Amino acid sequence: MGVSNKNAQDNIQSKGNKKPLQVLHISKKDTQKIDNEQSNSQEDIKKENIVIKPQIIKDDSVKEIEDSNAKTKDFDIPQQDLTQQNFNKPLNSSEQNTDFQLERTVDEYDFDESAFLEALNANEPIGATGETISGKVIAIESDGLYVDIGGKAPGYMPKKECGLGVITNFKEKFSLGLEMEVLVIKEQNADGMVTVSARALILRQSWEKVSSSAKNGELINVLINGFNRGGLTCDVDGLRGFIPRSQLDDGQDYQSFVGKNLKVAFLEVNPESRKLVLSEKKASLVSKLSSLELGQLIEGEVLAVKPYGFFIDLGGASGLLHQSSLTNGSIRSLREVFREGEIIKALISEIDLEKGRIGLNTALLENSAGELIIDKQKVMQEATARALKTKALFDKKERDK
Repeated sequence: MGVSNKNAQDNIQSKGNKKPLQVLHISKKDTQKIDNEQSNSQEDIKKENIVIKPQIIKDDSVKEIEDSNAKTKDFDIPQQDLTQQNFNKPLNSSEQNTDFQLERTVDEYDFDESAFLEALNANEPIGATGETISGKVIAIESDGLYVDIGGKAPGYMPKKECGLGVITNFKEKFSLGLEMEVLVIKEQNADGMVTVSARALILRQSWEKVSSSAKNGELINVLINGFNRGGLTCDVDGLRGFIPRSQLDDGQDYQSFVGKNLKVAFLEVNPESRKLVLSEKKASLVSKLSSLELGQLIEGEVLAVKPYGFFIDLGGASGLLHQSSLTNGSIRSLREVFREGEIIKALISEIDLEKGRIGLNTALLENSAGELIIDKQKVMQEATARALKTKALFDKKERDK
């Protein structure tokens, strides 16, 4: 019953003609050989990929930056030291780092206040207008001289500012090294030089002196050196003084006073307008006032009645009895109390030598308010005795000055 299959045998035969799979056995030596070949090939590849870098030429500025960076690396904290233990460790101010000690120095980027103020003071201009400065003569020229006043440049003094009047012996009067005080009359120019004057300083001191004398009511003797239509001229400490004809005791032949001395008082002193007015009549008045004192009882004639009071003749001088010092009572008219030509007694309550004024008072003589109006005769008769009671009041007023 068997069936022969010819084709099946052919298929078996064809299959049997295929070569079986071969297993490749690699020894350990061969493996090492392969690894070496692979590593050598990788190295060859790396060598082929190496790029030759061009040489960089560094200039000085770059080198300085790199040097500074290298120095700062010394101060860097290593990363391995930044452990949790280091952070938890308390700071001990007593420990000192002896390895590195930094010293702070002032450089162009720092601000030092003391050095800044010193620089300002060094460049501060010396000599504002009107300032008095002491200096020393360091050079003499034909048209002036130079004075060292301590600034970056000397002060210049023109010849006309070296003194009062005309200076004939200029180089003899001013020698090198002469110390003197000067007044700045013009502030410094572009070269730092100021203009100074000895003449202006003398005149300033003269004005200060005459102002003080006038305030104190002083009398001075002056030499008359000229005249004009209005009066006489004279010299007062380098200042030009003027005496009006109306202020002379005898102004009729006033030209005859030239070359003579007169005793005068200050009538007006004004440095700003350079006005200096003197009076011979006021000098006579001040002479009389100097013999008077506060609280003194005087007797005089009523020269005039004004809306504000009475003028009383004191024998060459006049005093003012103001209505506020007349009585402690109320009055309707001043003429109810005194009239022109009447002789009265009053107390001296004010003496102003500068203005040549005398203030009088009768209210202090009253024992009760308005007594002078009610019984004027009684007040005048008892004035001497009543004046003694008020003496202590004026003495206290004089002490309080």
